Amino acid sequence: MFSFKTLDDLPQELKGKRVLVRVDFNVPMLDGAISDDTRLRSAVPTIAELSDRGAIVLLLSHFGRPKGQNRPDMSLALLVRPLSELSGRPVRFIEDCQGPEAERAVTTMTPGSIAILENTRFHAGEESNDPTLAKAMAALGDYYVNDAFSAAHRAHASTEGIAHLLPSFAGRAMQAELEALEKALENPQSPVAAVVGGAKVSSKLAVLSHLLAKVDHLIIGGGMANTFLAARGVNVGKSLCEHELTGEANAIFDQAEAANCTIHLPYDVVVAKEFTAIPPSLRIVNVHAIAADEMILDVGPDAVEAFADVLKTCRTLVWNGPLGAFETPPFDAATVALAKTAAALTKEGSLVSVAGGGDTVAALNHAGVARDFTFVSVAGGAFLEWLEGRTLPGVAALEQQ
Repeated sequence: MFSFKTLDDLPQELKGKRVLVRVDFNVPMLDGAISDDTRLRSAVPTIAELSDRGAIVLLLSHFGRPKGQNRPDMSLALLVRPLSELSGRPVRFIEDCQGPEAERAVTTMTPGSIAILENTRFHAGEESNDPTLAKAMAALGDYYVNDAFSAAHRAHASTEGIAHLLPSFAGRAMQAELEALEKALENPQSPVAAVVGGAKVSSKLAVLSHLLAKVDHLIIGGGMANTFLAARGVNVGKSLCEHELTGEANAIFDQAEAANCTIHLPYDVVVAKEFTAIPPSLRIVNVHAIAADEMILDVGPDAVEAFADVLKTCRTLVWNGPLGAFETPPFDAATVALAKTAAALTKEGSLVSVAGGGDTVAALNHAGVARDFTFVSVAGGAFLEWLEGRTLPGVAALEQQ
């Protein structure tokens, strides 16, 4: 159960109060332009609300990996115009995120104005959570708002250190994220299902172990399902498979049985001799009929239908990872089909669906259903660490207020 203060707990009248807002503006760039502005858009509601309430809004973020160096190509000055256009408000730039120059610049700002401060990672103390840097940043503000769940798994000066130095609150995006996560696993409606996919078991062992005790049904797809099939004696041909982890897979089967959690694996699959779009050797087979020179590239239609039937019995769904090589049609079929089922169940009100992780977001967008899920998290590492049951320092710091 999360316990944190939100913007509703701030004084309604904030005229002239300086609010430091930790956002995640680490957006992808292509040829000097933003290629995906999702993170900017997600921050606008908090920025606009604070500005409308008269606050001086000071935005803190990292951008890239400058490793304590001042890198013009990683300056947040690049994001001033895009944010201004998205928010419909003037945005200024302050050339540091701490120190005398930043303090002087802040004193010239008027109620309701907005500024982006320079990249926090231009200071080596950011990633080491240097208390001196945190104190210098905190000196610029009266309040601290964290609206960057996607950076909450890092105990950095601007995500964790500063939260102990000022009255701290969750922004609207952070609030939405934490409320969705609480509905999904902290206090869910049962039965609960988890769909976990992706290429490798090794990157999801901790996730699977944590979920076993939380969910009633665990649906495993993607390349990682091959390792579980191999652990059950299936010859997976030349499929992507971590044969050295079949022991760990068997341990997870045992844990699931002890936790009364049912693991669902595909029993028919889409295979081909080469991984290309619509290869001539494409066929759908039972998992026991895979040839030695074939590789599994997607879950078969019968298994997808069975997975869909499981979701129809559930009230809550957590999804992380695609079921197949969805970037290359026709190996997107299983992911798209199951995503559409989950979306339809969500729209009719019978399922709370929470999804997260980079590939997952891309897959749900590809299926055209991301907006129909209850909540889709754009956080990568933070979402995965939450699925592993780990404490997120940026969230813990808010809970301690």
